[in-house]
Amino acid sequence: MQTGCYTAIITPFAGEAVDDDGLDRLVDFQIAGGITGVLAVGTTGESPSLSWDEHNQVVERVAGKTKGQCLCIAGTGSNNTREALEATAHAADVGVDAVLLVDPYYNGPSSLEIRREYIEPVAAAYPDLQIIPYVIPGRTGTQLLPEDLGLLSRRFRNVSTVKEATGNLENMKRTRTCCGPDFTILSGDDGMTLDMMTDAAIDAAGVISVVSNVAPAAMSQLVALLADNQREAAETLCHDISPLFGLVTVSTTEETPFGPVTARFRNPVAIKALMSILGLPSGGCRRPLGKMTRQGIDFVIETARKVQAANPAIFGPAAEFFNIDIDRRLNDDALLNDLIYTDY
Repeated sequence: MQTGCYTAIITPFAGEAVDDDGLDRLVDFQIAGGITGVLAVGTTGESPSLSWDEHNQVVERVAGKTKGQCLCIAGTGSNNTREALEATAHAADVGVDAVLLVDPYYNGPSSLEIRREYIEPVAAAYPDLQIIPYVIPGRTGTQLLPEDLGLLSRRFRNVSTVKEATGNLENMKRTRTCCGPDFTILSGDDGMTLDMMTDAAIDAAGVISVVSNVAPAAMSQLVALLADNQREAAETLCHDISPLFGLVTVSTTEETPFGPVTARFRNPVAIKALMSILGLPSGGCRRPLGKMTRQGIDFVIETARKVQAANPAIFGPAAEFFNIDIDRRLNDDALLNDLIYTDY
């Protein structure tokens, strides 16, 4: 895959249904922002909550919209290899450029099993399609190790990229060692992109981003500056964007009759809440994901206000594309009614 910023796009809903028109507008916004590619139905796209019919519908729609405009990656991973093969077959048929295979979750295969019983069958069945392993042990409870990734990259020319979301710089360095200088490492964490792209022992080529859902031009510019070794300018822009990186997981302390508890709102809950507040197509998350507490929403709003105050150009393209008043919407409490639980 080429150097750049790829957006892990949300799946917008209208009630209980996928919002097809909203999805089209979001993809157009990404293209207008100069994004390198769009990832459909990844973690941010709520892939575990979609039926396979819905999943395939979203992939087909995004593939059609991006054709000739930017690259398209389809999330086709599962904890069932047969399902992954079927989803990859559909993605290949509708013309995606690559598929993303998240490590199988819950059933806990070893790295050896992930390689031999999961990635290898898909890579062998679709030799002309780029296969991108997605390593995110914090979500899956298992991990494809760098050594097995190195074996895959040697045996299959179409396994030449990884989405690296371990949060472990040493693991990333080991991936570079095992996979060699021509292998593409993409950050799976907005907040680690600068470190991953400036550390020569990792030499990442970009990011599959959550934040670019609301700021594709700014995130694309950040990656371009880093790729061009303009570190000072990149650090300045990263500083302005960085509060948004905290929306991937928002933690609050809430009171219950039995004492305080920690509520952790994980991606895409906060980014979809922000998109709803700003007036972008979004809708809520599908159950079992839900709303946020008032403390959580306040954190989202204060984060967005901080970014808007520091650098209005970050949200500027969204304001222009969707014809919205960012400042007004960030100060309109009426927009929050459907986004919060009124009590714990």
